[in-house]
Amino acid sequence: MDLKTSGPLVSEEEKQLIDSIVDSAILLNSNDIVGIEDIVDPQIATRSDKGHRDLLLPVLHGLQEKIGYISRGAINYLSIRLGSPPAETYGIASFYALFSFEQSSPTTIHVCDDIACRTSQGKDPAQELEAILGEAEVDHGGITWKRSPCLGRCEEGSACFIQRSGQDSKQVLISPFRADQLLQTINQPSTQWLNSDSVKIPQIKSDPGSLRLLKRIGVVDPTSLESYRSAGGYQALAQGLEMGPENIIREIKDAKLVGRGGAAFPTAIKWQGVSQNPIRPHYFVCNADESEPGTFKDRIIIEQDPFSLIEGLTIASYATGCDKGYIYIRGEYPLGEKRLLDAIAQAHTKGYLGKDILGKGFDFDIEIRRGAGAYIAGEETALLNSIEGKRAEPRNKPPFPVQAGLFGKPTGINNVETLLNVVEILNIGGEAFSQIGTANSSGTRLFCLSGSITNPGLYEAEFGITLRELLELGGGIQKGKTLKAILLGGAAGSFVTPDQLDLPLSLEATRQSGTTLGSGVVMVFDSEINMSQILLRIAQFFRDESCGQCVPCRVGTVRQEELLSRLVQNKPFGTRSDELSLLSQLGTVMRDSSICGLGQTAANAIESAYKLNLVEN
Repeated sequence: MDLKTSGPLVSEEEKQLIDSIVDSAILLNSNDIVGIEDIVDPQIATRSDKGHRDLLLPVLHGLQEKIGYISRGAINYLSIRLGSPPAETYGIASFYALFSFEQSSPTTIHVCDDIACRTSQGKDPAQELEAILGEAEVDHGGITWKRSPCLGRCEEGSACFIQRSGQDSKQVLISPFRADQLLQTINQPSTQWLNSDSVKIPQIKSDPGSLRLLKRIGVVDPTSLESYRSAGGYQALAQGLEMGPENIIREIKDAKLVGRGGAAFPTAIKWQGVSQNPIRPHYFVCNADESEPGTFKDRIIIEQDPFSLIEGLTIASYATGCDKGYIYIRGEYPLGEKRLLDAIAQAHTKGYLGKDILGKGFDFDIEIRRGAGAYIAGEETALLNSIEGKRAEPRNKPPFPVQAGLFGKPTGINNVETLLNVVEILNIGGEAFSQIGTANSSGTRLFCLSGSITNPGLYEAEFGITLRELLELGGGIQKGKTLKAILLGGAAGSFVTPDQLDLPLSLEATRQSGTTLGSGVVMVFDSEINMSQILLRIAQFFRDESCGQCVPCRVGTVRQEELLSRLVQNKPFGTRSDELSLLSQLGTVMRDSSICGLGQTAANAIESAYKLNLVEN
């Protein structure tokens, strides 16, 4: 391709950085002699049969971290190296919220002001930092702070993600935080910055025997493969390699396992579609881009039990004939990324990844891809586009990923919780697994309990537990407060009221009641919470996170936020009834005509709140 560039030239520092990342990937693909330890960055390996466009995200992360921003000269040079028109490269890079394109403060603080943190504190958590530091998105002596959507530490009540660029580059996710203590941390050398590593799983102390997916957390050292093996780790993989792919898929089918990402699609059907496809190669992708407000289960698993995810992904890939897997982790999870990279390296050393795994002739490797602040990348086809170095926009379906997924090849996709269930199924058997839970919802489910609850945290319970029983596990509503509503499924879910506390939390029961389990969010609201502000924040979230590809979502989310702003300010166009009628029409149009689930669910929680009269006139 004859690419034409104009404008500033790339600096020598930028050029060397881009070359080191791209060249190391080419070196890895030149032959199999080069080991993972010889690569500049082990998370950026690629395959020669698909070019190098898929290196775009890793290179952009490298520029952001070492240079501090992505210059026009860097865009030009990167476009030449990857064979992408500069305008297209810029369009892709500017899609992501964590990248900057102008020289700015070396330290950026992203402060969560989403609904879980607001509910926990009863106020906007960014106000304290604004009072101490000053206006947002303005340089304050080398520090800039910004408001951020959910950072996945909802059980802590407040969270911030810090980016430091330059030679001392560092990224940390801290929670809970106080503004005055945060500034003290930033003034220390970045080598002393530490990611928050606390874990809130109350059942570990109260009822550890009830845990299946979470049973290793607090018991196993997440940095040690030997510790994982001592707790039964990799027994499922060994058994699976003896059983063979067809028998593994049969066990998954017998277990009645469905995806835990929200759509609840039967896992065995997806796997069969990939395994029986004659086109090669096959790929398997783990969707760890957990960005639904109120959701933090994947983060805890990745940080505290990374080997179980790698084992589950390896089993899934063996069953579906894949020799390459990807874990796409959200960019705001630096500790999770580090632990996954360490776990992958240890698995290679011990023969659980790489060539001839456990002497069974199965070759398999895993790459990490880090997102960069785009909620829409959690949609499976948008995620595939992101890995390929394209805008993270959903694709039209069909074809489905099992037919033409990553790089146009058959691809399996599951989220973290689903793959954890695979390990459990092979350990206890599909038939035994199917007896747990309800007839149509087998196994256990992870619930992210947050908000006005006494003991927020991650809970595991069999499908069919009632909402009342789950809240009792969490200690009930906070002392002195009155329950007003519960949000199920996150921002894309819907509200239920106190008279629905006996609702069984199963796929069939929630579907029948007109709500959803979604990503496992259970967010509790008390009567003191300003629901108008919560709904407005949800509308702002969808407005910001819409990829803009289709008109119903791109325009509808903006109009929905404008309408709610008018209601909050008590300045309706016409009567309040007119506005609510328009709100309903907007929701219908987005649901019926948006390309993907973001637009189709953007109005659900808001509409349910007004139908349930949770907002005062």
